[in-house]
Amino acid sequence: MPAYWFERAWMDGRWQRGVRLRFAEGRIASIEPGVAADADDERHRAALPGLCNVHSHGFQRGMAGLSERRSRPDDNFWSWREIMYRFLDRLTPEDVAAITAQAYAEMLETGFTRVGEFHYLHHDPAGGRYADPAEMAGAIVEASDTAGIGLTLLPVFYAHGNFGAAPPSAGQRRFLSDIDGFSALVDAARGKLSGDANLGVAPHSLRAVTPDELAALLEMSPAGPVHIHAAEQVKEVADCVAWSGARPVEWLIDNAGVDERWCLIHSTHLAGQEVPRLAASGAVAGLCPVTEANLGDGIFPAVDYLAAKGRFGVGTDSNILVDAAQELRALEYSQRLAQRARALLAGEEAPFVGANLFARAVDGGAQALGVPAGLAVGHAADIVSLDLDHPSFAGCDEATLLDRWIFAARAGAIDSVWRGGVKRVEKGRHVDAGAIAAAYRACIARLLA
Repeated sequence: MPAYWFERAWMDGRWQRGVRLRFAEGRIASIEPGVAADADDERHRAALPGLCNVHSHGFQRGMAGLSERRSRPDDNFWSWREIMYRFLDRLTPEDVAAITAQAYAEMLETGFTRVGEFHYLHHDPAGGRYADPAEMAGAIVEASDTAGIGLTLLPVFYAHGNFGAAPPSAGQRRFLSDIDGFSALVDAARGKLSGDANLGVAPHSLRAVTPDELAALLEMSPAGPVHIHAAEQVKEVADCVAWSGARPVEWLIDNAGVDERWCLIHSTHLAGQEVPRLAASGAVAGLCPVTEANLGDGIFPAVDYLAAKGRFGVGTDSNILVDAAQELRALEYSQRLAQRARALLAGEEAPFVGANLFARAVDGGAQALGVPAGLAVGHAADIVSLDLDHPSFAGCDEATLLDRWIFAARAGAIDSVWRGGVKRVEKGRHVDAGAIAAAYRACIARLLA
């Protein structure tokens, strides 16, 4: 059983010195803190638990950078969505596998070791069902196997174009299901999973499901993660109030039994008692600050939410830029810009912003994806090693190490990443980066020809 020795490892929310780890069958078999390195140990500097990416649309990595041209005076999320619909019109399962594998390789290189794939591209370009209803889900599984990232697959139920069971648009034809068809899709997707991959369910949003459909989905998946877009857009909130008299997060808490297995994606526009009520529910807020900034969504009230002991995880959503540290940095910076103050997401017991954000994201992300959090015996051997010889760490102490990574480092701060005990990143680069990128380039060149 090979042994890996680290000068320090982040465990139970603090650094421990001289830590030897051994892996067996993809899990941490033993942890020995406070020991010297043996001659046969593989030696590294600083070990972190891998982060969970709570929200990804893998195929959107292929359109990153293609939507930055102003198309109309009121360019916003809704105009971007039309561009996205046009991009996905031609995608085959093979395209989705190639694009998503590239996104997943980039996630691993930046410290994500598991991804929650919010998967709604189910059908063929005409909107017809494949003979295998989980054909596209199989492409996601293939991408995760190619890159070697952990997977929480979240098949998305999408039936309507807006609140009140409004008819869907033509651009949504590849997403649509009824309850029976979706049940068959979920069963078929479950059969494609292997290893420690797990399955949840994702009602797309209150725009896209009726209350009765939402109740049926929860009965269909009584134990796994439940993810839903909520309160991302001002228009969405207004439409929800017009439909129900309540705001989206308010409605979900009052009517859907929101608890610890829920992850409310974005939750950007909260008002009044929604902040403490969401925190008290035990659910995770799935925050995607880079995408939310790119789309002009707005700023999540993170200061008040963390003060109320709310739980959060981070995700890369549209994959416009895949970088775990950047998501955490953007979360803090958004609060600074909104409140014109600094070091806002620290705490009385955790005065260093980077350490506080990282610890909370580790715990909240794992909860959202239905896996244990942190480095412990029996947990998946998902480990990120920082290169403390990187210039950004020069002269740092343990108190500021995570601040240096999140706020001051660029490429190269991560040297190795193990996923399920297998080294997937070495010297800062995915071990199969060349082949994955070649398949990605060929796919995009054909799609954009």
